[in-house]
Amino acid sequence: MTGAVLPLGVTMGEPAGIGGEIVLKAWLRRRAGRLPFFVIDDPDRLRNIASRLELQVPVCEIEAPESAGQIFSESLPVLAEPLRVPSVPGKLDPANAPAVISAIDRAVSLVRERRIDAIVTNPIHKKCLYDAGFRHPGHTEYLASLVSTETRPVMMLACPGLRAVPVTIHMPLRQAITSLSSDTIVHCATVTAQSLSADFGIAEPRIAVSGLNPHAGEAGSLGTEETEVIAPAIEQLRAAGILVEGPLPADSLFHEAARQAYDAVICMYHDQALIPIKTIGFDRGINITLGLPFVRTSPDHGTALDIAGTGKAGEESLVAAIATATAMARRRYHA
Repeated sequence: MTGAVLPLGVTMGEPAGIGGEIVLKAWLRRRAGRLPFFVIDDPDRLRNIASRLELQVPVCEIEAPESAGQIFSESLPVLAEPLRVPSVPGKLDPANAPAVISAIDRAVSLVRERRIDAIVTNPIHKKCLYDAGFRHPGHTEYLASLVSTETRPVMMLACPGLRAVPVTIHMPLRQAITSLSSDTIVHCATVTAQSLSADFGIAEPRIAVSGLNPHAGEAGSLGTEETEVIAPAIEQLRAAGILVEGPLPADSLFHEAARQAYDAVICMYHDQALIPIKTIGFDRGINITLGLPFVRTSPDHGTALDIAGTGKAGEESLVAAIATATAMARRRYHA
């Protein structure tokens, strides 16, 4: 053991979305063996959600994360982040954007101060934040801006049976293709291999690399990115001692038998990674940010404004994100 086991910090996410509901439901599914967690949120908002949905969750405000473990078995610990205006399920209000961002900032400060073991972020609504002046493409990019690290963070999507890493993330497809480079592929695969070893306990990670074009370019007849960009990256990775195969046709890369041949797949653009993840494990998919100096996971779904406040939101993805953060933190800090 390298230190005391610390709680996880969960951020509020978009107040008009399902984040509050799934946190309450995740607490109801608390289990021995998982790290206790607290949420940075407005306590009154959570109490109102619990009352409206008839969820028997006592909400207890705490002054510091160190108190979370003492009360977690009996009540949901909440580090107060008051909203500027009361939230209405399904109704976005940019006035609450500062609280959403502050919850993330506070979680990052706490994890960097080693007062918590990891952070789990509830989904944000990017358009609402943009309307309030937020200038980052998404959570991953914003987290990267808060830390000084030589390693550019990498987004991994995971569900039971598949880990997928998109080389390009939140950009139009036309831009994603033109921005693809051997260097970015090498970076993503290298960070992925390192994390699979350090955070997931895989001694010799096997990496698959997808092609960009149909049939992985068909030897150049359906596109040259495979020969000019992807294959040179694979050569560099092999020279560095990483077990890697590719470029492989994306249309045959994700069926059950194919997935047994690798521990993670490097995809060329956002939907190439997200579509198989959400097809295979829609309810249990999670987002993991690799390359940060701390552990961060998140549910791999949005704010679900259309069902917010109805009681229909499933907590499975958040529960999976908490379980994964627990496992990663234990390997990183307490092995």
